[in-house]
Amino acid sequence: MKTKHIEGGVCVAKGFKAYGVHCGIRKNQSKQDLALLFSEVNCAAAGVYTQNKVKGAPIGVTQAHIADGHAKAVICNSGIANTCSADGVEKAETMCNLTADALGIGPEDVIVASTGVIGFPIPIGNIKAGMPSLSAGLSENGNGDFAQAIMTTDTVVKEAAVSCTIGGKACHIGGTAKGSGMIHPNMATMLCFLTTDVNITPAMLQKALSAVVEDTFNMVSIDGDTSTNDMVSILASGLAGNPVIDTEEEDWDDFSDALYEVMERLSKMIAADGEGATKLLECAVTGAPDKATAKSLAKSVITSSLVKTAMFGADANWGRILCALGYAQAEFDITKLNVSLCSQKGAVEVCKNGTGISFDEDIAKEILLEDAVVIAVELGQGEASATAWGCDLTYDYVKINGDYRT
Repeated sequence: MKTKHIEGGVCVAKGFKAYGVHCGIRKNQSKQDLALLFSEVNCAAAGVYTQNKVKGAPIGVTQAHIADGHAKAVICNSGIANTCSADGVEKAETMCNLTADALGIGPEDVIVASTGVIGFPIPIGNIKAGMPSLSAGLSENGNGDFAQAIMTTDTVVKEAAVSCTIGGKACHIGGTAKGSGMIHPNMATMLCFLTTDVNITPAMLQKALSAVVEDTFNMVSIDGDTSTNDMVSILASGLAGNPVIDTEEEDWDDFSDALYEVMERLSKMIAADGEGATKLLECAVTGAPDKATAKSLAKSVITSSLVKTAMFGADANWGRILCALGYAQAEFDITKLNVSLCSQKGAVEVCKNGTGISFDEDIAKEILLEDAVVIAVELGQGEASATAWGCDLTYDYVKINGDYRT
């Protein structure tokens, strides 16, 4: 199946409108802080959520609302996480009620999300005041405003979309994500909202989303901290008119592959926009005995603070890479392991059969000075592979998080 990357984000699929406004949650009036996504038809819905034991109030509310596999809208604020607040659930439910009233739908058809500082109460009056202009501004071209309104320390908007053919019909999948810090594997490592016009049952939609998350968002690490508010949700309007996908056959595979393309692209955008980051890091493990081993090793390398700082300094300190591989929860034969460092400037092998080899340090530095670097690990012990994404660890990460709350 061929796919084509296109513009449109969460509005690329048939039936969806979006918008974002500043309602006063964030002090900076130039920052949009309230986002709304709406489908004109009832949608199949699915979600994946943080595994942190401390969860934002919107998580439980959303899980309850889409337990029947359907939803029509998403409301999300930025600036305050609505986590560890005494009235958090009440405020999350009120956000759904306000959205439902504005759109003429039931509150149980609303997905709710929040992102920002933990421990502060949601100023529900601001959200109520902003709802009329938010709902009135809904547009098939409102994806950019929606994407802006969910950002916190992000420096760039993160959107991706593809078109494809499924069941003989033109179909679309799009999404937007936010995430720059407090990003670590184990679901979903940020907020992400996805839409599609593919006709698919809720059960198959959930199955596809959960599977693709494992190979995309769960393979991203910025700083080792798994957020309290992580959520990935997807709505499927079915308006493409393809034969309904209700089994794991060819059309489901095609949909999953297209969904992977969107989510992989968003994952790499999140990794590249890590707080204070100067470069995207990718660890590609090949030749592993099984998928689990490959994933464990790739994530261990990309999560290592020492590897991250070495990449920031463009230092080809391959010993740190082997150290990270060595403490991963995986078994492998180090005597067959090779490591290379790669970028647009070329590639240099730094370790062969588990031992150091002679290489040109100046060439290695030039390779590592690029804004996208691949750490290639070849195990020579099988056919399985996996890729993880992250970023370098810089002085600016400490500066950003040293006064994040104040």
